[in-house]
Formats: sequence, structure tokens, C-alpha cells
Amino acid sequence: MKPVIALLQFATILPLGKPVDFKNFARHSYLYPLAGYVIGGIAAVAVYRITNPMIAAAVAVTLVLLISGCNHFDGLLDFGDGLMAHGDRKKRIQALTDRQIGAGGVALGITVALMLFAGLASSAQAAAVILAGEVCAKFSMAFLTTTGKPFSDGIHSYLHRFSRPYFPVLALLLCLPLLFLPLSPLKLAGAAAAMIICPVILLVLARKLFGGVNGDVVGASNEITRAIVVLCIALLP
Repeated sequence: MKPVIALLQFATILPLGKPVDFKNFARHSYLYPLAGYVIGGIAAVAVYRITNPMIAAAVAVTLVLLISGCNHFDGLLDFGDGLMAHGDRKKRIQALTDRQIGAGGVALGITVALMLFAGLASSAQAAAVILAGEVCAKFSMAFLTTTGKPFSDGIHSYLHRFSRPYFPVLALLLCLPLLFLPLSPLKLAGAAAAMIICPVILLVLARKLFGGVNGDVVGASNEITRAIVVLCIALLP
């Protein structure tokens, strides 16, 4: 259980007792989807009995952000700054990694949050959808942790050093229980496609813009993938 506890202590603000050595998770970063089940599961339970779709969507969005400590959302804002920065790669990396949040970060954060809210508010099964979105989002983090060559030292480079080429396959297997959710096969297929396509696009984009991946890019993939998966589920019949 130590790798799972270390994962949850890293990915959530849940009170889980004495800190566990982070290396326990670093050696098993394919476990990311388990954090999705915990975060998404808590949000799903909270909104299961809420009949108003707007309120359910607002509660779900609030909970997934708060339980994760907004760590990944912070990465999204930094990614937005790097994405919108003008100039060469050095200037983009500087915008990505500095402590200030600019217009690009604010714009991307608002856009992704609105897409997530709209997708949940448009769904009659908000509980199942937020659970699916959160698990798929964590798969994207596992995928980028393994495939994203670091361009600087940090948490991502540390996790990447312990990753193995087969980790995304193991993370994908951990997503299979989502097949038991009360969602149509087409919705599940759309979620699976978005879960894979989103981090692949971000990987290509990060290599082009920054020369690699860091923790901010991985965190951004969580937020973006979750929103796109939820939208796909909401739009598909």
C-alpha cells in the first residue's frame, strides 16, 4: 500500500497520516489512475443525489480541484503562459516556469474550467462522467510521465527516471473498470480516444515549444484531458 499512499499524498490533500517516501510512488507511477478513482469517486458520491445539473456540475468541478489541492490546475496556468508567450524557446520556457501568472495562463484556465463545467452540466449522469473524466485524466499523467523527456530537473524528471516503457500499458489496464460505468459504448469509446489523443498532442506540442516536458505540462494534461473527456461523453449519444 505504500506506493498508493505516496501517490495520494502527492496528488491529493487528503489526510493520510505520516508522509511516505515519495520513491515508493516514483517506482510505480503507472498507479496514477488510482488517484483518479479516489478523487473522482469522492466527487461522484457528492453529486449523485443532486438533481439540478448546474449545481451538480459546480460541486463536481469544485471538489476535483480542491481535493487535488489545485496542483495540476497551477500547472495548467503555467502551461498557458508558456503556450502564449512570444519569442524563442528560451522565452517560452521562462514564461512556463516563472512564478507569475499572465494573461495566457488565466485565459487557458478559464477556458478549460468552462469546458469541464459545460460538459458536466450537459450530462444527465454527472457522477459517472466526473469519475470517468478524472481517471482518464490521470492516465494522461502516467503517459506523459513515461514518454515526456524532461527539459529540466524537477518532480517530472525524477518520476521519469524511474518510469519504464510499459507503464502506460499498466495504467491503461487500471482504467478498464470504467467499462462498468452506466455509459453507452460510444461514450466510453470517445472517452478512451480523448484520453489517448490529448496527452499525445500535448507531448508533441511540448517538444516543439519547450524541447521536452516538465511537471507543469503533465499537470496541464490532467486538466485538459479531464475536460475533453467530459465533453466527449456529453456530446456523444
